[in-house]
Amino acid sequence: MISSTESVRGRAPMFPASVPGSAVSINRRRQGEDSRQRICAERHGRPHMMSAEMFRGVLIRERKRADRSSDRFTLLLVDLSQLEKDSASRGPRNIVVDAIAAAKRETDVMGWFEDQSVIGLIVPQLGDVSASEIERRVREELVRRLDVTTATRIALKVHVHAQKKDPDGFAPVEPLLGQYRARSPRAAVNDAVKRALDIVGSLMFLIALAPVMLIVAILVKATSRGPVFFKQKRIGQRGKPFEMLKFRSMRPNAGSAIHQDYVTWFINSSGKQGENKGSGVFKITNDPRITPIGRILRNSSLDELPQFFNVLMGEMSLVGPRPPLPYEVDQYKAWHCRRVLEAKPGITGLWQVTGRSRTTFDEMVRLDLRYARSYSFWTDIKILLATPKAVISGKGAC
Repeated sequence: MISSTESVRGRAPMFPASVPGSAVSINRRRQGEDSRQRICAERHGRPHMMSAEMFRGVLIRERKRADRSSDRFTLLLVDLSQLEKDSASRGPRNIVVDAIAAAKRETDVMGWFEDQSVIGLIVPQLGDVSASEIERRVREELVRRLDVTTATRIALKVHVHAQKKDPDGFAPVEPLLGQYRARSPRAAVNDAVKRALDIVGSLMFLIALAPVMLIVAILVKATSRGPVFFKQKRIGQRGKPFEMLKFRSMRPNAGSAIHQDYVTWFINSSGKQGENKGSGVFKITNDPRITPIGRILRNSSLDELPQFFNVLMGEMSLVGPRPPLPYEVDQYKAWHCRRVLEAKPGITGLWQVTGRSRTTFDEMVRLDLRYARSYSFWTDIKILLATPKAVISGKGAC
């Protein structure tokens, strides 16, 4: 019979030790450093400050929790960049930390949003407490503990994560997360390769399709009054607006009320449609605004050819989520907004080639988010190769 000690010694470890320099080893070292900092802070009676990496991880998890429960939460950023960077500035910096700790609730989370430069305070489940009240409390603590000159050099910025636009006009959290999201070396390489594919691909398409575009331009001009091209404001990556180009398929001065009503219905009734008001996403049957030649252009997707200029200028990509209109974004739930934050909009995309006419809005957003998480050069090539079939079958036509 083998003793328990001999059994353990005689076997290989169930979990191999982490290799120095590996992701597991690095993560353990960071957690160890954070634990040592917390113990040191507790010994000196100071509030613990999370590292920037850990704090942003907590922030992203809080965003996901708020999306699931339709809650609001506030992110207060305290910018210390105007304080001196020398050792003399550690005194005021520690006082600022103490002031925020005194103003926050027990459920609030404090840490470095930018290491030694910007302090973040996550205030979940606001309830009856307004974002303005949180800012006021912190400001009062700063003024009480510091001299006026030093206190005025500390900038406070409030961001609110909400289902709808915040009534007080505070900046949303989502674009901030996109701006500061850490990018791995592999993701940076994928971005560079994707941009190279966009430039080379758009140039090739523009040259090869130049005769077709010339014929379409002549037909548009000859069959209806108005300009050949139609410029429309769309929302791009990280919520940045841009003007998307299309061949004009509608009558001049056509209003957007019909499409706006349809979009509102489609987004708000996602997953519970009982009657199909159109034959595809954001597509209305027998739209009276469309010209006869415009109907042909839309069914064949020829009206979208000028968007290769948007790709060449870097406003769009060959593959990505469909760029929404501003009034579409106004109807979005909080988690829907991620589709315009995590990937550059594209001419074609995953949802176009996977049965667009049978896709609800929520399913379309999930496809966009799945693409944003896993896109690569070969993913884009596969989608581009599958697009002609989707256009011919009518699934990819707008």
